Amino acid sequence: MSFAGLRDLVSDSMAIDLGSTTIIIAVRGRGIVVDEPALVAVNKVTGEVVAFGREARDMQGREPRDVQLIAPLVDGVVADFERTQKVLDHFVRKARSGFSHFSRRAVMSVLSGITQVEQRALLAAADEAHIGRVYMVEEGLAAVIGAGVSVEDKRASAVVDIGGGTTNVAVVAHGTIVYSQAERVGGNDIDEAIADRLRRHHGLIIGAPTAERLKFELASAIEPAEPWRSLSVKGRDVQTGAPRAVEIKSEEVCVAAESVVKRLSRIVSRALADLQPEVAADIYDRGLIVTGGGALLDGMAEFLQRETGLAARIPDEPRHAIVRGLMQLFDEPLLLRRVARNEQSHMLDESAFEA
Repeated sequence: MSFAGLRDLVSDSMAIDLGSTTIIIAVRGRGIVVDEPALVAVNKVTGEVVAFGREARDMQGREPRDVQLIAPLVDGVVADFERTQKVLDHFVRKARSGFSHFSRRAVMSVLSGITQVEQRALLAAADEAHIGRVYMVEEGLAAVIGAGVSVEDKRASAVVDIGGGTTNVAVVAHGTIVYSQAERVGGNDIDEAIADRLRRHHGLIIGAPTAERLKFELASAIEPAEPWRSLSVKGRDVQTGAPRAVEIKSEEVCVAAESVVKRLSRIVSRALADLQPEVAADIYDRGLIVTGGGALLDGMAEFLQRETGLAARIPDEPRHAIVRGLMQLFDEPLLLRRVARNEQSHMLDESAFEA
């Protein structure tokens, strides 16, 4: 076995999509090994983290009185530095192989508008997780590559990545970003809109897990195929505080989601209006690629196609498009050196990418 091959055995090369709602980690040669909520459950008295990820989410709405659930990343940026460190460290350890105690390198996705302060916070968190080198790549570029667009493609491709807290519109040509704009609106806003409608129109307070379930089971970005389909929703009465249930139809959930979906459409339309004419011509021919968890909302591609007049397609497993793209960059060391956002990019050694 070559020295590089032995080094890969004892140290993992990782692609990390650290989002507001989910952390997804893929390891070279092993694929996706972590796909969990970016949540921690913290003891209010001691400050100790008592649960991470899926285990913490299972407590949501039913957490003990001395436990608080915290999402350390909000709208794609670090809101709680200490807990971000703990989340990243926990899941990086979980992703490592049994032989490995140290990760030689990682490629991490970041928003297009990330500041130097936010970037340093992520680098510090990665250092605490014992990752040797971290290369930061914009989400839009990773999503386009992960959706199947070749880095050698000279013509422009556009991606709309709809996450939990942010929506990123990016246009890529020649393996680099020619336009990118991130807005802090995403799937979480749809959940909040649904919960708000039930509170105002039915006097029922529901939790985040129930709102999310309604979104995926009843909501649609276009006219629902079965508007009469309904679910019994349980929660707390606004006036009496007593437990209560109401029947909610699909058409009402769609009305609640409509305002957020239209905001997403306006973000895309503004981005398209900023493009150079030749780039716009390429996008007219190729249409839009829709990725992220928001792409799974029923009718999302059809809605964007209707609003923009452009074809829209959703790749396989759109939630994993970013992390797939990050992993492919390990095979393109020159491209990674060119597109990495952080100062460490000049330290990149092509030999470090040999299998």
